[in-house]
Amino acid sequence: MALKQIISQVKHLHLVAECDNAMEAYNELQKQPVDLVFLDIEMPGISGLELAKQLRDKHALIIFTTGKTEYAIDAFELNVVDYLIKPIVLSRFVQAIDKVNELMKQQPELQATSATDFFFVKDKGVSRKILLSDILYFEAMGDYVKVHIHEKSYMVHSTLKMIEQKIPASDFLRVHRSYIVALSKIDSIEDGVLNIQKNAIPVADAYRAVLNQKIKFL
Repeated sequence: MALKQIISQVKHLHLVAECDNAMEAYNELQKQPVDLVFLDIEMPGISGLELAKQLRDKHALIIFTTGKTEYAIDAFELNVVDYLIKPIVLSRFVQAIDKVNELMKQQPELQATSATDFFFVKDKGVSRKILLSDILYFEAMGDYVKVHIHEKSYMVHSTLKMIEQKIPASDFLRVHRSYIVALSKIDSIEDGVLNIQKNAIPVADAYRAVLNQKIKFL
């Protein structure tokens, strides 16, 4: 069944645009905010994987729809919601949308403003403003994420995957399945561990190469 036809059967999904290639999709996303992107991987020019990296700052959830299975590991490294294999079965599509709905429910816990330099978090019934520049790192703790800010911390009911969709990829990087760090706050890196204000944070092998690309050496 064609993806467009499947989308039309789900009441709360509204198709904003169809694009023939990644560049067209990128340009369309500059015009208007989109909550969810269905993205193929093998496209002319820019691949779907490359486009997904460019969309990290757009806070759009991504579901890959592809006829290939070999890209699954690379796709989930980008924290996409799901990976659907063509031909897409309606029941499998509904499962993916259920995941999207669960993630969307979590979004109010950490709300971005129209400005991109701060967030509000809910803390004991009070919405508190947090500057992105003050954040040291995020730590996954079960169904919550601990936001570390100098000598303070806040618990947010969310996942690192959702947090990663809301913060600028140029300033923050996931270095472990349980940690996202502010690149500018890293004090030192040694033997697979980075230090931020005397806090030792493990760097997983899967993220080490990306970390080395992000930091600057003289």
